[in-house]
Amino acid sequence: MALSHELLLIYTTYLVATASPGPSNMAIMGVAMQQGRGAALALAGGVISGSMLWALLAACGVLTVLATFAQLLVVLKVGGGLYLLWLAFRAGKSALRRSDAAGFKGRDGKVASGRLYRQGLLMHIGNPKAILTWVAIMSVALKPEAAASTLPAIIGGCAAICALVFCGYALLFSTSVMTAFYLRIRRGLDALLACCFAVAGLKLILSRS
Repeated sequence: MALSHELLLIYTTYLVATASPGPSNMAIMGVAMQQGRGAALALAGGVISGSMLWALLAACGVLTVLATFAQLLVVLKVGGGLYLLWLAFRAGKSALRRSDAAGFKGRDGKVASGRLYRQGLLMHIGNPKAILTWVAIMSVALKPEAAASTLPAIIGGCAAICALVFCGYALLFSTSVMTAFYLRIRRGLDALLACCFAVAGLKLILSRS
């Protein structure tokens, strides 16, 4: 099926949204430089899973129902904001430590990876903007005149873009050059992450829309 103008617009919009700096991107960058490729890919995997979960729920029409109930969105928005504030607190504590051994590293790498995966998943599940984004996207995919192949093309294309962007961040910032750079700016980067999470969390909690 040839790409329609609507599909190209959706792909472009989704690419810009995922590649733009935000809490998820910043977290993946920090973990990649601090803990390496595997940890960053685990975090990215959680973010991607969260995005695709919203995509599947939107395709089933669940998010359209959810978006009509303001109270449920408020609960989700406040919960997501509080979780971002918790991440800001942890990043702030890391920034205050003098040791370079910060973050989730431990003797059991699988435990650390599992925790990072859950962190990425919760960051995206707790983002109400993801709900509204996928509701808007599905308003195109689920039009009566839309071809049967439109919905799989949207979900598949956005999944590929999501994986490319977030895994790309993980691979790019886990290189030896970036790791060496991180050792010089660790505390400053953790402070920046703390500010990023705090601003995003407060914005979610205090926003009226």
